Amino acid sequence: GDTIRCGKERVRLIGIAAPELPGHCRPNRQCAEGDGAASTAALAQLVHGKPVLLERRGTDHYGRTLAFARVGRVDLSCAQLRAGHAIYVARWDSNGRIRDCRR
Repeated sequence: GDTIRCGKERVRLIGIAAPELPGHCRPNRQCAEGDGAASTAALAQLVHGKPVLLERRGTDHYGRTLAFARVGRVDLSCAQLRAGHAIYVARWDSNGRIRDCRR
């Protein structure tokens, strides 16, 4: 619910953490609570068959692109937050951009 694939590129949405799918939260790691399958399905529905505009901001330690992502006027991080499919993580947000969309 916080990572999409654009062709071969894996893109991690900035400013949010989504629940993990069962068995994916590694030991000694604090993972977001909730239904990982529902979060993943919600994000997939937002992007399926639609052009995604990426504003790339670097890469993470897994090699994923870190980006703000939109489909039309819909910011994907904001959509996941508003729907309750992710939590806000301030230290991953650039200039409070995602924080402001929670209102």
